Amino acid sequence: MEAYHYVVNGKPALDWVVERQCGKTDKDSAIVNDANAWAIETMKNARYPLELVQRVITVSLEMMKIVRSLPGLVFLPRS
Repeated sequence: MEAYHYVVNGKPALDWVVERQCGKTDKDSAIVNDANAWAIETMKNARYPLELVQRVITVSLEMMKIVRSLPGLVFLPRS
């Protein structure tokens, strides 16, 4: 998928978002990190996780268009 070509700090931006959307429970505190519950409680929007992924895909695709349209670098020899 083209959206995976946009990389931030060595990792596709889409991977960053998807990793944070996964539900998990902290072993020590038993605190549950649930993106869906957070979206409903905080954002008042159950579709927020899906919409976030859609926005990141759009940004990734647009950034890759921009990056690919940039001229190549020319390195001049030192004098």
